[in-house]
Amino acid sequence: MAYSTLEDIWAQSDATDLRQLTDDTGSGTHDEAVVARAIADADEEIDGYLGSRYALPLSAVPGVIRKYSVDIAIYNLHSRRGDTMPDIRRERYEHTVAFLGMVARGSISLGGDDPDGNPPESGHAEYLSDDRVFTTAIMGRF
Repeated sequence: MAYSTLEDIWAQSDATDLRQLTDDTGSGTHDEAVVARAIADADEEIDGYLGSRYALPLSAVPGVIRKYSVDIAIYNLHSRRGDTMPDIRRERYEHTVAFLGMVARGSISLGGDDPDGNPPESGHAEYLSDDRVFTTAIMGRF
């Protein structure tokens, strides 16, 4: 199951840009196969991060993953042309990769849709630690 769809890509691009980024044959229209490949590549990149933490494929696609799949897919479409990457696309891609890295390290959650079934609770913080490492007897020697 793809994390995003052609319709999701349409919502973030205009028709002219999408045609220019995908029309390799000069047909005058966008090429859905090229978009599908960009989405598949984006999803494989996302899975590279999520695979260290979650069972793949995800049973349900969290909204944040759909959003980032779109951002990576559009970045991939721009990359195909080798032209200057629009700053907004580069920034969104870099933000996406940073977010996915934090998810892979476990320092951030996918939110309420987190597939591990343990979404963060809101309203309070909880501190958990191992037993004390130092005792007052050890501390008194220094």
